[in-house]
Amino acid sequence: MDNITFNVEHIGVYFHDLEKARDFFEKYFQVKVSNLYHNKATTFKSYFLTFANGARLEIMTRDNLESCMFDKAYYAGSFHIAFSVGSKEAVDNFTKSIMNAGFKVTSGPRTTGDGYYESCFIGPEGISIEITV
Repeated sequence: MDNITFNVEHIGVYFHDLEKARDFFEKYFQVKVSNLYHNKATTFKSYFLTFANGARLEIMTRDNLESCMFDKAYYAGSFHIAFSVGSKEAVDNFTKSIMNAGFKVTSGPRTTGDGYYESCFIGPEGISIEITV
């Protein structure tokens, strides 16, 4: 395994309301959306969202999708997705627009102890999203 190079190809996230998630990312992150993939045998559906830099996010759903109980702020398996927007001003402006759209900003904009300038908010279905320089 010493000669293998690993690169993130894509990240996948499940949502109950796939179309609402697609609309959210399309509106706020200007992604290119693939055609819907639908496996009728398993009820699995997904879209690949491609960002300007080529990074991809797969958003998915299926009929038997269970809900997580997010009764704790931090738990094993929790995650966030971070997006770079290039400048502090862009972080500030995006944060204002996301607040005006009714999303809950959980921190920032601020400079963190490790030097990141960021803000964090709760996106569709409770997903934690970070916006950074």
